[in-house]
Amino acid sequence: MLEVAALVGLVVTQPLLDVLGRSPDFFLFHRASRADVLLLVALIAIAPTVPFALLGAVGLVAGRPARAALHTLVVGLLLAALAVQVGRHVTPLRGVPLLVVAVAAGAGAAAAHRRWRAIARVLRVAAVGPLVFVGLFVFASPASAVVLPRGDGGAAGVAGAGAHPPVVMIVLDELPLVSLLGPDKRIDAARYPHFAELAAGSTWYRNATGVSGWTPYALPAMLRGRYPAEPIAPHYSRYPDNLFTALGGLYDIKAEESITRLCPPSRCEQPASPEQGLGVLVRESGKLLRQVTAPVDSRIDPEESYREQTRAEAGLDAAEPVPNDPKFRWDTLDDNQPARFTTFLAGLRPADRPTLHFLHLLMPHSPWVYLPSGAHYAAPEDLPSDGTGWVDLARARHLAQLGYTDRLIGETLRTLRATGLYDKALVVVTADHGVSFRKDWQGRGLDAINHAPDQVAWVPMFLKQPGQRTGRIDDQNWQHVDLLPTIADETHMRIPWQMEGRPASQAPRETSDKRFYDTPGQPLTFPGGVPSPAAAPAPDPLVGTRVGEKPPGGTATVGNLAAFRDVDPARGELPALVWGTVPASVPDGTRLAVAVNGTVGAVVPVVPPDHAGRRFAALLPDDRLFAAGANRLDLYRVGADGALSRLTLS
Repeated sequence: MLEVAALVGLVVTQPLLDVLGRSPDFFLFHRASRADVLLLVALIAIAPTVPFALLGAVGLVAGRPARAALHTLVVGLLLAALAVQVGRHVTPLRGVPLLVVAVAAGAGAAAAHRRWRAIARVLRVAAVGPLVFVGLFVFASPASAVVLPRGDGGAAGVAGAGAHPPVVMIVLDELPLVSLLGPDKRIDAARYPHFAELAAGSTWYRNATGVSGWTPYALPAMLRGRYPAEPIAPHYSRYPDNLFTALGGLYDIKAEESITRLCPPSRCEQPASPEQGLGVLVRESGKLLRQVTAPVDSRIDPEESYREQTRAEAGLDAAEPVPNDPKFRWDTLDDNQPARFTTFLAGLRPADRPTLHFLHLLMPHSPWVYLPSGAHYAAPEDLPSDGTGWVDLARARHLAQLGYTDRLIGETLRTLRATGLYDKALVVVTADHGVSFRKDWQGRGLDAINHAPDQVAWVPMFLKQPGQRTGRIDDQNWQHVDLLPTIADETHMRIPWQMEGRPASQAPRETSDKRFYDTPGQPLTFPGGVPSPAAAPAPDPLVGTRVGEKPPGGTATVGNLAAFRDVDPARGELPALVWGTVPASVPDGTRLAVAVNGTVGAVVPVVPPDHAGRRFAALLPDDRLFAAGANRLDLYRVGADGALSRLTLS
């Protein structure tokens, strides 16, 4: 049994605790308590061994030869599972070939284990491994801050002479500045009217950059005024001095954080939160384990579980009455708007004491599931976001969700004006980092930073002073460590620790270079300057056209065909993403036109085949294509001459 425990530790406990130990934000996002984390760790260390212990008990009844054979089989299977993980890291093999090699390696290792007792002795000594892995997680990993937090103190700022206005601060997530820009480097007011409205009444620091592409590093830097120095958890016990503690002595704090916990419990509580408790930790850890042990490449990242709960899911009442805008689908927004946004909006009320209203909203951060109207759509989890065809789809979905984010900004501005806070408050709207949609460099890791810093580093940064009515653009070299010094300057608070940023009212930096961190303590430097937006792809001339009867010309399988049989737009759910496969004989790059109720909504290419076949996927961002009840979905193959042939769907 000790040998099995050692192998289970290597196959399950070590890789899973390694991933989770490097992801304290996973526990912070799900608001895990210390008890939840310790119970999860105990389950990871103990539960996988239980089935094998039961098998061993059965073997005791079956007799010594059967017990020896069963033990050898279990050892072989575990060694094969370990070989899958090792093979995925050191060989180019994937899928069935990797499984075949791993099974052969497991069989050979099991035979060697049965023949040479030295191997068994080594495994028995290695049985202490799970205890070592648990100890490293609890005491040495970045996640240890969640298990063993140190105090919730922090230095309070000192109130200076002058007014202390209310502060309204929204930090959006994964929003590149260039996504908002038109060709003239101004906000594209046609697509994002509410961001344009915000810019028209505030100071827009157009040359603003974040400091890291990862929120657990970026947000603490923003709220402390210091660049990332250590890879530690974004927790108040690790960063006791921050915006919340600095203003907390004078200001009431209403903070809605997501994957950080920088505001200590003594300063604020957060009523609306994502799904939490041991159940969701176990479920999401199970998904991670499947990714860790799979013989194919997959993104092993707890961040995949970060999704804003909707107002309907959280059971919250709507924050505002229906606006007088017939184009605005308030019923959809009312059901689908993120719950923490609803709570934040409801709290925007004048108060006797100065108040900090803070919201970190995971929008337009992936997963991308919203249309600009606020309607929600389903999407398969295995759609790639990079590569030919896929990166264009990812960018289109991002921009659609950004359109919905613009709606939320509009609701915030309307609420501030309705309650009288708009003129009185210091309003800050920004994002922690961007994301690249450059082919082969999608994302915000080191490769994306090196090849597309204009999309990863530059973010929107709007600051409206109390009483400000006229917008202006300031292209000074703003870096997000300037945020806290600037807020302190505007609120007349003296920060009692050394900051590396500077208030925007001071003389601009002498250098135009930018500092950015993929790893804390290791700055990357690149030239500054307002980035130019990427040229938008020209819309396909078929989009928006009506299609009559066309001759048949092949087949296609659609993954969500059944969703078109009964569409109810009033529920805020639309089958706006269409995905499926076509026969292997269809060449790469073949254009497919996707039509709903006779109108073409998208034209997309067939992408090179992968493990799921020769796939396609199309986003239909215009919800006017859909009608209540049964909807007709058609796919057409577009010939080289532009002729359409209808595909038979299944």
